[in-house]
Amino acid sequence: MHRFAQKFAAEFVGTFAIIFIAAGSVCADEYLAASGQAKLGVVGIALAYGLAYAVMVSALGHSSSGYFNPAVALGLWVTRRISTLQAMSCWIAQILGSMSAAYLLIALIPNAGWRTRVLGSITPDLSPDITRGQAMGMEAVLTFSLVFVIFATAIDAKRALQILSGLVAGLIVTAGVLVAAPFTGGSMNPVRTFGPAIATRHWENHGVYWIGPLFGGVLAAIIYDRLFLRDQPPENRSHRDHTHNAEDREPVADHH
Repeated sequence: MHRFAQKFAAEFVGTFAIIFIAAGSVCADEYLAASGQAKLGVVGIALAYGLAYAVMVSALGHSSSGYFNPAVALGLWVTRRISTLQAMSCWIAQILGSMSAAYLLIALIPNAGWRTRVLGSITPDLSPDITRGQAMGMEAVLTFSLVFVIFATAIDAKRALQILSGLVAGLIVTAGVLVAAPFTGGSMNPVRTFGPAIATRHWENHGVYWIGPLFGGVLAAIIYDRLFLRDQPPENRSHRDHTHNAEDREPVADHH
């Protein structure tokens, strides 16, 4: 029970911090624009999102099962590297963390003239020039890259960049935002969109931010699992899982 509570808390706290900072950077950008100062721009917003993700994966990844993203959790579940209960608890913690971050951020935004623009922009949405199909494709490709990188650096027992897995994941998030921000906002995470959508009641094109990332995440997980983890079946998980989940497993009785 303690281990379950620890994982749930890690998913909640990590997701909360990521969403608060990612959406908060949009608030800061709008404030700077309204006050006549230089904006953060796409680069600043991308760095805020990517750095937050890098730090939280580095700090809490050892206690996390879903890496603060339902697409990652689903990929791990589909490849049988986490249980159904773990996947469901990850999703619940991630959704609650996202919602809490969005509501707290809105409560802290000053009631000024630029507030309306912020409420309309902290939830990712589509550019008028991109179709829903194109947007789902873009989100799928970018989330595919993120989940593939996480499997390669944090799940694979042969990984060479284990110590840098958080940084590498953060870098791919930053790169993804730089590419997709003008078109889809660069979510790559269903709860990056879901929490702010609930808090702002902005549901335009919302399905794009679930269908695209979940499809891309599952595809990446299956491909990496089939091609690179053939010698590491789910029952023989990565060294990290062996180390940190040892206390969760019941001892096997000796029948001989």
